[in-house]
Amino acid sequence: MKILVVNAGSSSLKYQFFNMENEAVLAKGICEFIGVGGTMTHKCPDRADYKIDVDIPTHDHAIELVLKTLVSSKYGVIESVSEIDAIGHRIAHGGEIYKKSTIIDDEILGGLEKLNPINPLHGPPIIKGIRACIRHMKKTPQVGVFDTSFYSDIADFRFIYPLPYELYTQKKIRRYGFHGTSHRYVTARVSKYMDKNLEDLKIITCHLGNGSSITATAGGKAIDTSMGFTPQEGILMGTRSGSIDPTIIPYLIKSEGLTADQLEDILNKKSGFLGVSGVSNDAREVTKAAESGNQRAQLAINILVSGIKKYIGSYAAEMNGLDALVFTAGIGENDSNIRKLVCKDMDFLGVNVDEEKNVSAPKGMDFEITAQGAGVRTFIIPTNEELMIARDTKALVSR
Repeated sequence: MKILVVNAGSSSLKYQFFNMENEAVLAKGICEFIGVGGTMTHKCPDRADYKIDVDIPTHDHAIELVLKTLVSSKYGVIESVSEIDAIGHRIAHGGEIYKKSTIIDDEILGGLEKLNPINPLHGPPIIKGIRACIRHMKKTPQVGVFDTSFYSDIADFRFIYPLPYELYTQKKIRRYGFHGTSHRYVTARVSKYMDKNLEDLKIITCHLGNGSSITATAGGKAIDTSMGFTPQEGILMGTRSGSIDPTIIPYLIKSEGLTADQLEDILNKKSGFLGVSGVSNDAREVTKAAESGNQRAQLAINILVSGIKKYIGSYAAEMNGLDALVFTAGIGENDSNIRKLVCKDMDFLGVNVDEEKNVSAPKGMDFEITAQGAGVRTFIIPTNEELMIARDTKALVSR
C-alpha cells in the first residue's frame, strides 16, 4: 500500500509519500509561497533534490503540481496516480467532535468548516488542501488525523478554564491541546525502547520547536498538556508569547488603544524568542547571540528553560512519578545546551543526563542520554508525525 500524507498550511503544502510495506519514504517535499509566487522542493532517496520556482496561485495548483511530480519520468516514483491508495491529512483541530482519525466525507468536511471560528489560523488552509485532493483524486480515500484527538480523554478539571461555565457550553472555550500526533508517536517509541507496555509508563514529552508543547502521558493516555484553546498557551516559542497574565490584554487595549487584530499579531508573531531577544525567532540564532554576550538573547533562553522545568515538575506531581523524559522536534532534538539546562538541578526528581552523551547524540536517531544511576530515563526521539498519519490512514482504509 502506498500512502500520500499532506499537511496544508496557509501558504504552504508539505507532503510525504510512503510505501507502507516497509514504511519507507519514497518522496517528500514542500510547496511554498502559495498565492504569492511559488517554490517547490521535491526530494527522493538517492537522488539529487529537485527545486523549481513556479507560480502556485492556490492549494489546488499545489496538489496538481505534487501529483505531476510524483509521476514524472525524471523526478517521479510511480507511473500513475492510481498507485496512490489513500491520502492522509494532518488536521490540527478536531474540536470536541473528532476524537479519533476518520475517513473524510462531505459530512466531515462540513463539520471541519464549523470549527473554523475556533481554528481560524489552521482550519481554512487544511480544508482547502483536502478539497484540492478530492478534486484531483475523487475515488481515492481521504483520511483525517487530528492533533487534538490525543487529548480527548483528558479530565474535565484539566480542560475546563476557570471562566463562567457558559463560555464552555456555548462557545466551546476549553483546553484542546496540539502537537498530539507528535506526542503520540514519541511516547510509543519510548515504550518500545524501554521494552515496557505504554500503559505501565509515566512519560513527559517535550516537543520543542518554533511552536512548542509539553505533554504528560500516563496509563497509555495523555492526561495534561501545555497548549490550550489555541497553540498560543504554554511556554515561550519562536514568535508566540506562551502563557501570560490575561489582564495584560485589557490593559493594552485601554492604555494603547490596540485592536484585537493588533494584539493577536503581537502575541503570535512578535513575541517569544523574537520579542524578548530582538534577534530572531530561530533558537539557533538566539543561542549564538547569547554565547556572544547578548543579555536579551540569554534572557529568552532562561525564560524558555524555566517554563519547561515548571511543566515537568507539575506534571510529575500530577502523575505521582515519572519514568521517562523525552525531547523531540527541532530544538528538542538538536539543542544540547537547552536539554542540559532543562535537566540541570532536577536530580531530586530522578532526572540526570550524561553530558557526554547529551553533546554527542547522533542526529536523526533515537538516543538515550540518561546518566548512570538516574531514576528517570531521558531520551531524544526524533518525531515523525507523517509516519503516524500514514499508519492511521492504512489502518482505516484496510478495514
